Amino acid sequence: MAFVAHPLWLVGFRPFFALACLAGLSLPLLWVAIFLGTIAAPHASVSAVQWHAHEMFFGFGWAVLGGFLLTSTKNWVGIRGYHGAALVFLVAAWLFERAGMWFGGNWPASLFGISNVLFLASIVAMLLWTLVRHRKQDDYRDNYFFLVILPAFLIAKHLLLSAEHFQFGIDMATGLFRMAFLVMLERTLTQFMKGVFQVEILRNAALDRSIKLLGLLLVGGGLMPVAAGWVSLLLALLLAGRFLFWKPQLAMRRLDLGIMYLGYIAIVLQLLVEFLGQVAPPAWVGAFSMHVFGLGVMGLIIPAMLIRIAKGHTGRKVVFEPMDKLVLWIMIAAFVLRVVAPQIHPDAYALWILLAACGWFAGFAILAWRLIPSLLQARVDGREH
Repeated sequence: MAFVAHPLWLVGFRPFFALACLAGLSLPLLWVAIFLGTIAAPHASVSAVQWHAHEMFFGFGWAVLGGFLLTSTKNWVGIRGYHGAALVFLVAAWLFERAGMWFGGNWPASLFGISNVLFLASIVAMLLWTLVRHRKQDDYRDNYFFLVILPAFLIAKHLLLSAEHFQFGIDMATGLFRMAFLVMLERTLTQFMKGVFQVEILRNAALDRSIKLLGLLLVGGGLMPVAAGWVSLLLALLLAGRFLFWKPQLAMRRLDLGIMYLGYIAIVLQLLVEFLGQVAPPAWVGAFSMHVFGLGVMGLIIPAMLIRIAKGHTGRKVVFEPMDKLVLWIMIAAFVLRVVAPQIHPDAYALWILLAACGWFAGFAILAWRLIPSLLQARVDGREH
């Protein structure tokens, strides 16, 4: 079929990065409109807050993570990877889930259940099959972490949609995405710093493994909240110590690398906030810890990832042009508006979240305008995929 042979279906990052751009520009604005009462809440079987958390993690977040892992896992094990009809199915399942989360309250329970599990269960199974079947040719021996965290996303999703266990689900989803970023940052920043500045950054096997093991332990932190606070502190200290040896003074000279380092620091900050929340809860405004992670880690790192991967894997030169840099500055501003400003002037909370959502709309609208056309075209260097 000509449809499945379209360049959009050549590699996993193509359709899912396009969906990530569309989700990033729309979901925050939709939430603010719901929060302010401008539009009605979704006809879902969960609360509006649960809908918002679910869609940012499992709608937007998994569009990014899915596209990244469908592309990277095939490269790690040296195979062709899922393409064509397999990607069409996954995109249809992702869209089915979005429809279910908005309209599913009016659906039969069984249909909503299928819509809610089909995409995540399918993509997790496909990724696990790739990593397990081709494990002997895997370039990264620590990919066993993905064998643990990928199925755990299904548990986190279920808990997040449970009114009784919602906070546990939030904590677990955050921990799982944190693990994905910890693994990704280790690998990519090592390459980027060597490629851009011809320098090596500290990579110590024992330290790196300890960081990932502590991160994995925090995935279940909701079961041991007090102990999780101290584990968060220890992980924050290890990450901060390693950061000092990752040559931030060089990385901060370039916005495209510097923003990844800012996202790294946001992980440290969020862990410290979690620790403080256990030992001496401060009066933060507006789910502070959650939004440090959402806007400081996901919001800063993901746009830079999308630009770099979309350009590089479509055969284009990986150069951050002025409009690309504008996106990164917009996302930094959105972080300040959503996370910092409400702590300084909480009376204007509604204004801050509206401005931050407008920032996400502007940033991801520019990304969509610049990246989606290249995702719909064949590689410019003549390579097949």
